[in-house]
Amino acid sequence: MKKTHGLCCILLGAALLIAALSLVLYNMNENKKGGEAANSILNELKIGMPETTQATTITTIEEDLFAEYAKYDTTTTPVIEEATTYVGDYSYIGIISVPSLEIELPVMSEWSYPRLNISPCRYKGTIADKDIIIAAHNYYSHFGRLRDLAGGEEIIFTDANGYPHYYEVLQVTEINGKDIEAMDFGSADEWDLTLFTCTIGGQSRVTVRAVEKKEEN
Repeated sequence: MKKTHGLCCILLGAALLIAALSLVLYNMNENKKGGEAANSILNELKIGMPETTQATTITTIEEDLFAEYAKYDTTTTPVIEEATTYVGDYSYIGIISVPSLEIELPVMSEWSYPRLNISPCRYKGTIADKDIIIAAHNYYSHFGRLRDLAGGEEIIFTDANGYPHYYEVLQVTEINGKDIEAMDFGSADEWDLTLFTCTIGGQSRVTVRAVEKKEEN
């Protein structure tokens, strides 16, 4: 009886190890694919961007939010139509760069769970209105290292017209995944840019708030 129990424990342990290894390999593969997709788009996006810095006209449209990603609400939200560049079937509003993390990624103009597998996406807001929120998966090649940022570090968003906007990290915190209001607003009068991604367990969002700096000389 004891031998049978011991054998069952060994087999269960082996099965758990195999499952854990499979999960690690799956995550590594998804991270690799996500990084390759983003880099390919990034190169095309840079080629298509003009070198001018002319302003764009902004109008309001509406879009349904997807419920699949982290149980966010399914209500409609205003999304601002601004300058975009198409690469393949998707439109992009610019490039997000975090020099200290060696991150440079394209940002899709609209978001959904499948699109997040390719690149970061605008969750809502705009650069012009100083309330833009950008979401991405926690792939190492995407936003997986956001928690390593510190106050005062620089973030650069280059819009589709090739104009760079410089930001300074204000805070790095975690927000409950169900607290939509905290993500949407927070201290809305104190930040101009938000980057966020899931924690490993998916219960919280690693959230970076940043304020725009004056144009660099």
